[in-house]
Amino acid sequence: MLATPADRQQGTAMQDKIERAVASVSTLVLGKDTQVRMALTCLFSQGHLLIEDLPGMGKTTLAHALAQVLGLSFQRVQFTSDMLPADIIGVSIFDQQASAFRFHPGPVFTQLLLADEINRTTPKTQSALLEAMEERQVTLDGVTHPLPEPFFVIATQNPITQFGTFPLPESQLDRFLMRIELGYPDPVAERQLLSEGRYRRQREPLPVCIDLEDLASIRESCRQVRVSDSLIDYLQRLVQYSREAPEFAYGVSPRGSLALLQCARTWAYMQGREYVVPEDIQALLEPVIGHRLRAAEQVGGHGSEALIRQMLEQVDVVG
Repeated sequence: MLATPADRQQGTAMQDKIERAVASVSTLVLGKDTQVRMALTCLFSQGHLLIEDLPGMGKTTLAHALAQVLGLSFQRVQFTSDMLPADIIGVSIFDQQASAFRFHPGPVFTQLLLADEINRTTPKTQSALLEAMEERQVTLDGVTHPLPEPFFVIATQNPITQFGTFPLPESQLDRFLMRIELGYPDPVAERQLLSEGRYRRQREPLPVCIDLEDLASIRESCRQVRVSDSLIDYLQRLVQYSREAPEFAYGVSPRGSLALLQCARTWAYMQGREYVVPEDIQALLEPVIGHRLRAAEQVGGHGSEALIRQMLEQVDVVG
């Protein structure tokens, strides 16, 4: 269905709001325009984001800034080795006056949850987020409690080579729609950071650029972005290659291929297009598929830039 002039006008207004949100977040997260857009792509695609990088790279700053420009309630949980599932989802406490148990919700009951250093806690506590991330609800003592809408988890993790980490299992990694890295700042951004120093933390909160009504409208528009049959053919060839090439321990699952298509639609919308092109899939391949892959010779760890490059080099855009 072709877009009407009114639809195009609304789309232009939303594009302007997205650009203002990116610019606003970029005043705190310097020199990471692409990563900010990736994070918004994940949110608009109704997924959850995993940020893997060294401590002190701005992961927490990015999460907090996104909550501000979107006007979302925000909770931060610092994961440690002695944390229990109840510290995240909440606990039922007996009320003597009412002679009944009363549920006290944990920090997961928020719109944007920052699960900081998620791989520094045990697998039992990591798994407490599985139902919340997949079903948008928490079940305790046989009672199901719905989570706020929207519900967006940004989890950070340190490299698994660092001391005191518990690698996320495949089932947990698969709950994250995208994984990104921030990386070191470029010299210009780091110079600005050093010049401003501690005064950066004293800034006023960022203005809300995209409210809940806008967010719902953007998500619906992303779902309407067109995908041609030839584009789906290209995506299928990429997925099939990962399943057949001996360098891969296992291939991309159907959930992974759906995630890639969903994010490609959103990425195209953020570029101001009503249709997906091969470059959209190529741009999203590493953040969407990388953490779902493992090289056959790898004993531990997930994802590899070499595997992604191999997929892009070996699979033709035109079949």
